[in-house]
Amino acid sequence: MFPTVTANVTYCDPKKEVPFLRQQLFYTNKKCMMMKILKNIGLGTAAIGRPVYINIKQEASAGFDLAAFRQKGIDMLDDAYDRGIRYFDTAPGYGMAEQMLVDWAMEKNDASIEVATKWGYTYVANFDPKATQHEVKEHSLKKLNEQWEASKILLPLLTTYQVHSATFETGVLENNAILNRLAELKRSHGLYMGITTTGANQAEVIKKALDTAVDGKPLFNTFQVTYNVFDQSIGPIAAEVVGQNKRLVIKEALANGRVFPNQDYPHYSAAYQLLNRLAQKYEVGIDAIAMRFCMDSIPISIVLSGAANGQHLSSNAKSDGFELDASEVAALKELAVRPQQYWDERKKLSWN
Repeated sequence: MFPTVTANVTYCDPKKEVPFLRQQLFYTNKKCMMMKILKNIGLGTAAIGRPVYINIKQEASAGFDLAAFRQKGIDMLDDAYDRGIRYFDTAPGYGMAEQMLVDWAMEKNDASIEVATKWGYTYVANFDPKATQHEVKEHSLKKLNEQWEASKILLPLLTTYQVHSATFETGVLENNAILNRLAELKRSHGLYMGITTTGANQAEVIKKALDTAVDGKPLFNTFQVTYNVFDQSIGPIAAEVVGQNKRLVIKEALANGRVFPNQDYPHYSAAYQLLNRLAQKYEVGIDAIAMRFCMDSIPISIVLSGAANGQHLSSNAKSDGFELDASEVAALKELAVRPQQYWDERKKLSWN
């Protein structure tokens, strides 16, 4: 067997705060090929780890088979890898996703794979698409330690550990026992330590986290945020995050499906026209335009694809193949709505 040879690779080093991979040349006993690493795109695994999610589906759901669902998830991880994605985001609250990622990554045995996981949510639906409750949130020291014991098996590919949906209500950012434990994990394992945010007051939560320190040292250096053409509320604080050389990861770039034309949202008709016009110009889908907006308006970021199948992933990945011009980014910025309106709409979406 020929040895693996790597060239022109910039690896993620949490100590140096450099998050992006470039491209990788590798040899195997079968072939030699140049693979482009998608530096700005990661794969979120919520949709491949549990049968339903808060979203507007574009197609009907088929019957659910657990074994087939898991195999489909593995196939999606392979597909993402083959397309050059190396950043994978997961959580215990994503059903089987974290364990699936453990099994897959160990078999891949590729040091360029980077895994981010979280703590704070427990999946409770037992893979029943008709369940009335899907997850339970708990920001306690007991839950942190419990979920860390399961997640640490992802080391050394685990580079990022996050408080799942940090809010003022749970008090997690003021719980000294939790903050000290997170600082210990960060120091012991060289991790990015972060939070994910949700809700109309994301910017305020991020500001609080930026100011959070343990023993005089800032604790958090990565922030996974909701940002898209409709909710741009973290825009100003994003500049501060990037300015402090911290990592920014964008989730829900497709606004849980609301970027696609939908008669239930007539107030977005102008947005749909603009998105469609740009999609036609660049010969991509509306999803690629929405993701590209995130990349071009906050260039130093990783944008998560939440694709549940290869067709969607292929369409999402096209966002890496072009750039919007300044006037187009400016026009898309005009689509922003009030954060409270955005999140009130989101609360009405169902698990499907």
